[in-house]
Amino acid sequence: MTMNIARFLAISSLALSGAAFAAGDHADEAKPRHGGVVTVVKDVSYELVAAKDVLAIHVSDHGKPVDLSGATAKLTLLSGTAKQEVEMKANGPALEARGSFETGPGTKAVAQVALKGKPVQSVRFTLK
Repeated sequence: MTMNIARFLAISSLALSGAAFAAGDHADEAKPRHGGVVTVVKDVSYELVAAKDVLAIHVSDHGKPVDLSGATAKLTLLSGTAKQEVEMKANGPALEARGSFETGPGTKAVAQVALKGKPVQSVRFTLK
């Protein structure tokens, strides 16, 4: 009986340590690489970089840039009582929009990102 408990504990600890190790593989995905705010949805990282005159969303899958050819996004910015909707298009390594934008700490953003051949994904951000 004692031997069965020892085996059970050994197997349980191995299983739990493996799960913790696998979860650690995704830790880098939540780190900003372009100075923005990162949200991970279904193992895909979306980083929103916001300035007064340009907005960019960088998309990566496990640290590798995603092909954005044909990709689009609709971004809704909510800052206080102001609401602004922005259409974004692929521009090199990011989805971009240029213009005048209300961005600052606490601004909330919701993006509807359409990547070629994939369903539209809703991504939420809160600017710092």
